Amino acid sequence: MKRGKKYIKVSKDLDRNKTYSLEEGIKEAKKTSYSKFVGSLEVHFDITIPKDRDPKSIKGAVSLPHSTDVKAVTIAVFVTPDKEKEAKDAGAEYVGLENLIKDIKENKITFDVAIATPSVMPKIAVLGKELGPKGLMPNPKNGTVTDDVKSAVSEYKKGKQTFACDTSGVIHIKAGKLDMEDEKLIENIHSAVSAVEEVLGKPYNQVIERLHIASTMGPSFKIEYKRAE
Repeated sequence: MKRGKKYIKVSKDLDRNKTYSLEEGIKEAKKTSYSKFVGSLEVHFDITIPKDRDPKSIKGAVSLPHSTDVKAVTIAVFVTPDKEKEAKDAGAEYVGLENLIKDIKENKITFDVAIATPSVMPKIAVLGKELGPKGLMPNPKNGTVTDDVKSAVSEYKKGKQTFACDTSGVIHIKAGKLDMEDEKLIENIHSAVSAVEEVLGKPYNQVIERLHIASTMGPSFKIEYKRAE
């Protein structure tokens, strides 16, 4: 991969074989970020993919304890008529079932998160081609299939983020903005690790081969991860 001049400048004196503590890595990521805007701190997990699982099936969600990176999220909720008001009052932009399915089929609306109650999941199976490739099909693993529609919508509006494993066995999660305090970023990373462990059903040292952190625009740093005491 060809690197730009700014990347080469900030990384020329770095020891690419060095392993950092979380505290050291965060300080380095902040110091070497060269974006003109306040970038994010990204966490990259290289995982051991279980032999009996498709990488694309490894997905989940995490609500970080500290966040300054909450963006506007558009939410669609598939529910029966008796739950429509609950979803609308919680802040969902699109609510319904039959008409909502029709609008999606006709490509009339776009959204970032889809939530559904368990009872309507068989109905929205017809949207596999529209939602599946975009990673938008509601899934119990990330809390988007639930009867508690109000809580689900609220969590995503407050910054809950989904994550998924790519075909190479890497999971990417944003841990916050670079202008956050180091301690808050560390707590967010611990939460991200716990979320990945939960999805994989095993502790960190059994499923995560390597952990790197990096700014949006800057070099990555290999972390020797230690759980919070």
